[in-house]
Amino acid sequence: MSQLPIADTATVRAHARVLVRQHRGALVRMLSLYGLAAVMALIPAWIIGNITSLAVGHHLTSTKISWYVGGLFGSSIAYAGLSFLARRRSYILGESVFAQLREEFLASVLALPLVDVERAGTGDLLSRTTNDIEALSRTVRFALPEWLVALVQAILTLVAMLLVSPLAAVASLVSLPFLYFSTRRYLHYATPGYMRERMSYAALSGTVAETAEGARTIDAHRLGGRQHRRVDANIRESYYSELYTLLMRMVWFPTIETAFAIAVATTLGWSGWLVLNHHISIAAATTVTLYVVQINDPIDRVVSWLDELQIGQTSLARLVGVSVVRDDRPTAGVEPTSEVITVDNVYYAYRAGHDVLRGVSLTVRPGERLAIVGPTGAGKSTLGRLLAGIDAPRSGSVTVGEVSLATMPLEMLRRHVALVTQEHHIFIGSVRENLALAKPSATDDEIEHALEAVDALDWVHALPAGLATELGTTGFAVTPGQAQQLALARLVLTDPHTLVLDEATALLDPRAARHLERSLSAVLDGRTVIAIAHRLHTAHDADRVCVVIDGEIAELGTHDELVALNGEYASLWQSWRTEGTPAS
Repeated sequence: MSQLPIADTATVRAHARVLVRQHRGALVRMLSLYGLAAVMALIPAWIIGNITSLAVGHHLTSTKISWYVGGLFGSSIAYAGLSFLARRRSYILGESVFAQLREEFLASVLALPLVDVERAGTGDLLSRTTNDIEALSRTVRFALPEWLVALVQAILTLVAMLLVSPLAAVASLVSLPFLYFSTRRYLHYATPGYMRERMSYAALSGTVAETAEGARTIDAHRLGGRQHRRVDANIRESYYSELYTLLMRMVWFPTIETAFAIAVATTLGWSGWLVLNHHISIAAATTVTLYVVQINDPIDRVVSWLDELQIGQTSLARLVGVSVVRDDRPTAGVEPTSEVITVDNVYYAYRAGHDVLRGVSLTVRPGERLAIVGPTGAGKSTLGRLLAGIDAPRSGSVTVGEVSLATMPLEMLRRHVALVTQEHHIFIGSVRENLALAKPSATDDEIEHALEAVDALDWVHALPAGLATELGTTGFAVTPGQAQQLALARLVLTDPHTLVLDEATALLDPRAARHLERSLSAVLDGRTVIAIAHRLHTAHDADRVCVVIDGEIAELGTHDELVALNGEYASLWQSWRTEGTPAS
């Protein structure tokens, strides 16, 4: 199973530059406030240096002490006030940027071609919408603002050191080689490590989700041991990927702390020597040494948050990677001249070299009811997806009115062909809102008509608030059968010319399914209906039956013709009638 793409570094940086331009004003105001706060934080060290110099020279008076204490108090109050305002702005900016990123990601997810989502699996997309969103949230809300603030404070403190005494400040640069080379080495190896870590989360999420969703199948086929081994392998991969990044941090952090200690010790020794040899004043030596101690805090935060930024960058690359996936369908196209669907010598493969459809040719006439039957794995659903325009054939063509379904704009495609499967989803919202997704302008009368067409009107009216009843995980819990009826009601509201029903009534009991199909018949009169038959009474009622065996059309004709032919369909029909079980 493939994964959705991950954006490269250049794409991520370009995306970040766009964000910076969009929020430039707010960013400048935030950094300006933090810059002023950093200046206020530099005043105490300068005051202490002057007090030390005056004390050594026996020139310290009560008046001067009062002024200096007032300066310390005032700078501290100003620092607290400016820091509060700056932090408030940084949180607002972080929330704004994160909200924009989240909305852009959601829009990208909703625009993903269905084929790419299915090939990637639910685990990868689930991991990006949970783990990566959460990691990016921490980065944008906290790590990035704190990192920028610490960087501004470190730069201003360094400038202050150089202004007080460049000669004394030069000693602190001894830590730069340690900081530069250790950080460069860390970033070189940490980025792929975090990427591997995130991918391992996606694989684990996918395996767990698939195991939970297919629990009955796994139990029926005694695949529990196999799934257990897969989960163990995924956990092992996550463990080792996290261990790798942890070891990187265990080497990097102590190196940084050692560099800080060396900088303070070297500056203190060098400044003392300069004072003893009358090259600088004791005030300058004290101030510069205090600045070196003070600069350790913002540099430490720069280094510490850099680790979080690496995680955020990796998560952003995975989120931006979703937007890289583009639907190849054009936004505009030529309307079909007719509703005739033609399948011409189609080959299709999910994996290269393994065709599941081979040389399939078929013409579906407007208003015809075609049933597609065959054993499990024969290619029925794959053919249905091609007829619905979801997938494109490897070779050959599938057209409606001589216009290719695979290249038809999505909005135009849905006016002509719609696919309904036994998979469905109930959204959090009222019955009315769930159905209006198919037609936002639908009136209550139209919605009730659609519900009546699928035999759902009675139980919807019996709900506590009727159409206004809240559904979904936080509302009224509908049964699988009721959920499927709502999905079919959406289809009635969509009102396409051709419907592809892939076992769309499979979750209903046979009697209810039969009744529903008869009710739908009146609604679907005049429309083309392609039914992938789970129960062969659907094939019995169809105008024609298409029998798919091993990826090829083995038989095509009416129910009576194929029974009289005494071939594959006759065998399926006899088996279904005798055993009373589905033929696929």
